[in-house]
Amino acid sequence: MSFLSFQDFIRYAYEQAPAVRERFARAGLKPEDVSSPADLPKLPLLRKTELGERQQAELPFGGFLATPVSGLRRIFVSPGPIYDPQGREEDYWRWGEALAAAGFGPGDIVQVTFSYHLTPAGFMFDEALQKLGCVVVPAGVGNTELQVKVMRDLGVTGYVGVPSFLYSLLKKAEEMNLVGELKLRRAWVTAEYLAPELRELLQSKYGIEVFQGYGTADVGCVAYECPVKQGMHLAQGVVVEIVDPETGQPVGEGEAGEVVLTLMDATYPLLRLATGDLSAFINEPCPCGRPGKRLAGVLGRTAAGVKVRGLFLYPHQVKALAQEFPEIKALRAVVTQRDFKDELTLEAELVEGVEPTEELAERLAARAKEVLRLRSQVVFVPPGTVGEELVCDRRSR
Repeated sequence: MSFLSFQDFIRYAYEQAPAVRERFARAGLKPEDVSSPADLPKLPLLRKTELGERQQAELPFGGFLATPVSGLRRIFVSPGPIYDPQGREEDYWRWGEALAAAGFGPGDIVQVTFSYHLTPAGFMFDEALQKLGCVVVPAGVGNTELQVKVMRDLGVTGYVGVPSFLYSLLKKAEEMNLVGELKLRRAWVTAEYLAPELRELLQSKYGIEVFQGYGTADVGCVAYECPVKQGMHLAQGVVVEIVDPETGQPVGEGEAGEVVLTLMDATYPLLRLATGDLSAFINEPCPCGRPGKRLAGVLGRTAAGVKVRGLFLYPHQVKALAQEFPEIKALRAVVTQRDFKDELTLEAELVEGVEPTEELAERLAARAKEVLRLRSQVVFVPPGTVGEELVCDRRSR
């Protein structure tokens, strides 16, 4: 469904989604009080933690779904856990415009290395690429040697995934003496930090032009680079605010603040979803000629969650993991980066009298992979090492 106006969208969301009506009531508002995007700050922010809590209290979507569950195409599970619905529209998450801006189109064979399991990322880009006329290789995560062979055998011209995995594939291709046989010339990356030096390396050494974009599992496409690569253009179908994280009110022109999203979608009309990401608007016109504001990329985080290899890791997850092991007194997740790749270390303090063993480390790492969906290294640390900060990000930016 397309809305004739912002007011039509607000009225639809109010009438069809019980949780939206409740949020209006708590703010003392009626639909007519929010007649334009400028009125959105009258509503409170919707934090990811609240979204998850509401979903658990009223399964599966917390009252935010504006269509019967039978009308959905798929349901995904993001870390939290948070359930993400997919409507039946073509290119539901609207990534097509971002990939088209990067030059993907008919004739391209594109290897998608995001997961197709539980989380929506793989399907998000798969469907957008198909709409553009590309041939898609649904490779998923891992299996670097096989992925390099597939890339060579099929003449893959494009890559979609996280930048660190692209670099891992190319290094593996060098080990296999296959770099010269690859036809990869274009990459589109998201979900983790793209270091400028990595982008330059991929271009100068391997001849791959790299574009990046920004989005979330709940909302889909938010912003993306054009060939000029001076900030990210705002996508259609979503209203983007930059606000003070404490007050929820807009910051001054050009100032940094928290990215807040309103998804103008008939299936899942989220209003003022606070991402926890920091950014700023670029108001100067882009040399490419596209109109409107741009985002200055992701400048940091305001929330407790830290993104590791494209997945968010939250302190409550680390705390819950520690509680599963009676041998562990305290646990901390430490995120570092080596050779452009995120690394996760679990620092474990043991209960007095418990001896550190390889068997315990293996059990903890295996369980962490199940519940956090991240590989990790376990180290045992002296008493008093783990403080109140359960997720520590030591990556340089």
